[in-house]
This record gives sequence, C-alpha cells and structure tokens, in this order.
Amino acid sequence: MSKDLPFDRREFLKTAAAVAGVASLPGFAFAQGAKIKIGLMLPYTGTYSQLGVAITNGFKLAVAENGGKLGGRDIEYFTVDDESNPAKATDNANALVTRDKVDVLVGTVHSGVEMGIVKVVRESGTLHINPNAGAGAATGALCAPNIFRTSFTNWQPAYPMGKVLADRGIKKVVTLTWKYGAGEEAIQGFKEGFTKAGGTVVKELYLPFPSVEFQPLLTEIASIKPDAVFVFFAGGGGVKLIKDWQAAGLKGKIGLYGSGFLTDGVLDAVGDAAEGIETTLHYGDGIETPKNKTFRLNYAKTYKLQPDVYAVQGYDAGLLLIAGMKAVKGDVSRKKELYAAMEKAKIDSPRGTWTMSKAHNPIQDIYLRKVVGKENKVMGVAHKALADPARGCKMG
Repeated sequence: MSKDLPFDRREFLKTAAAVAGVASLPGFAFAQGAKIKIGLMLPYTGTYSQLGVAITNGFKLAVAENGGKLGGRDIEYFTVDDESNPAKATDNANALVTRDKVDVLVGTVHSGVEMGIVKVVRESGTLHINPNAGAGAATGALCAPNIFRTSFTNWQPAYPMGKVLADRGIKKVVTLTWKYGAGEEAIQGFKEGFTKAGGTVVKELYLPFPSVEFQPLLTEIASIKPDAVFVFFAGGGGVKLIKDWQAAGLKGKIGLYGSGFLTDGVLDAVGDAAEGIETTLHYGDGIETPKNKTFRLNYAKTYKLQPDVYAVQGYDAGLLLIAGMKAVKGDVSRKKELYAAMEKAKIDSPRGTWTMSKAHNPIQDIYLRKVVGKENKVMGVAHKALADPARGCKMG
C-alpha cells in the first residue's frame, strides 16, 4: 500500500493540473452551462413605453427564431425600465453592468439616456447594442469598438427629406421639435440636406421634452405661412401633434413632414388626422421582400400586434448579436473576434439588407413614405445606402 502512494499522488497531481488547465481555457465556464446575460435597458413606462415593448419583442423574436440560444448558449434576461430619464441613466446602466454582470447591454430609446449608457460601457468594456436612440455622439465622437447601433442616427432619416422638399420647389420651411439632443440633431440633418439643395429654414421652433403644448407654436406657424413644416416627434408626442395640427386647421394648408417616427406606431391612435403626411425613414409598409413578409407574419402571430420600425430595430439587434455569437461559438471573452464578426455582418433585415459602417452605424436605404389609411406606405427610396458621417469618430 505504502509503495503505491507516491504513484497515486503523482497521478492525482497530473490530473489536477490538467483539469486546472482546462478550467482556465476560454469557454470552459460557459461549457458548464453558464447562460449569456442580456441586459435590456428600455422605457416601459411613459411617452416611449410602446417603443420599448416593440424593441424587446423584436429582439426576443430574432432569438426565438435562432432556437432561443446565442452561440449555442442559453440566455438570461435582466430588464430595467429606464423611464426615458437621463438623470437615472448612469445608475441604471451601472446596475446591469456591475450588479447583474451582463455580457451585453441592449438599449435604449431616449438619446439622453443613451449618453449615460455610453459613459458606462466605455468604462467597463461591456458590449453595447443600441436598437433605437439616434444620438450622433454614441457612434461619432464617443465611438468605441464595443458600441454598435442597429437603428439610425438622428441625422440619417432627416437628411434626405431636405432634398425631397427642395426638388419639389419648396423654398421656405419652419422646423419644430422637442428641445433635446435627438430633436436638435434631426433638425440639423434636415437643414443640412435642405440648404444644400437650395432651401431656407426660416424659423426653428422648440418646446421642452416631453411637453405637448403645441397650440402657441401652431399659431406662430400659421402667422409665418411657410411652404412646409418639418418636425421630429415620436410616440405620444407624435399623436398629439398630428391631432392638434388638424384641429388648428393647418392640415391641407401647410405641408407637414418629418422623420418617420412621427407616424410610426401611432396611426391607430390618430385616425384620419395623419392621412397624406410624408416622412423619411429606414422602414415602411409595403416592402415586398420575403424577409419582411415572414417577419411581419411571425411578429403578428407571436405578439398579436403589427410590427413597426422599433420592432425591426430590436429584431436586427438580435440578428447582429446572433451573427457575432455564432462566430465565437458563444464565447463572449473573445471580444476582438466577436466585434470583427459584428462589423462584417450583412444583416438580412425586414427593412432591406444593410451593412455596418466603420463607426458601427447601419449603412441603409432611407425610404420616402406617405400615410395612406393605416399604412406608412413606401413611395420610393429617398436615399440609397446612406451612411451617417460619424463626425468625430476616431476608431478608423
């Protein structure tokens, strides 16, 4: 018995060393059944609540179509209602990153909240996918290898409408939006496109977010008598503006145009008040592709709701993450390979195929849409494969 001890001990040590070696290899931990932790930081209450729900639905649909896994791994969700409140953004993002230790942070809708998320993920190195908020700085001056966008920049959908209006001989435009980052950037995008094509913005009107006291501003617009008005609103704010516009007697007298968020997801709520409104956006009704038809059918079956642009952006966030995780077989520690795969991904989206710019923005078609009944009907392509200029991004 005593003769065997040294041999047994040597064998034990060799085995222990081998096990320790395997345990230290990338991927060993998740091979033991650890789940990928996804943080969903989105608005589930307030003016943007329906947007948060649509994004969540879209994301989960993409994952469900992929067998409910990412790179072969099961998923655990951690959800935070960000209330569209920038003051709580850093704390909410920190809770997901530090307390819940999420592998991926998906969010959000409000550009001010997005800035809080960006601050946290730049410091922590956590992978972040932005499925809506259009804040230019997130993929501009504050761009980073771990920050990706599957939606738009505020500049991107607004810019093409400038040329559309100028080409129609419209010379004088008043703009109107909430006084916050998203609104200001959208107006700048429109203004850049419009002035480049020969138009003039005669007045820029603002009201504080999320105020919907439009009446005094509509009275001012009526007195200015511009050729058209370009606006940036979404959700409940869009509903109120469209109804107030009609009530003020401006419908049919002055053309109302906007980034497509104005009329997306709100047509049931506004009745005939939106009829004829034209907008520019990266999605619309009547995109006759097999992918879009299948997506719309599956979404309606799953959630008993019709999908909108927000659902598409959430869905594409799922598709982008699936592409990255497939490349690294679910090993989130292989960040360089994960990000490279996401950068190279060609997303077969309901909106049409899109690719990722160097700054991690979608390079995508922007459609001209018109409200016809209960549809944001695609009338044509306002700008083919448009990339955001990503001003200030030093990522290469």
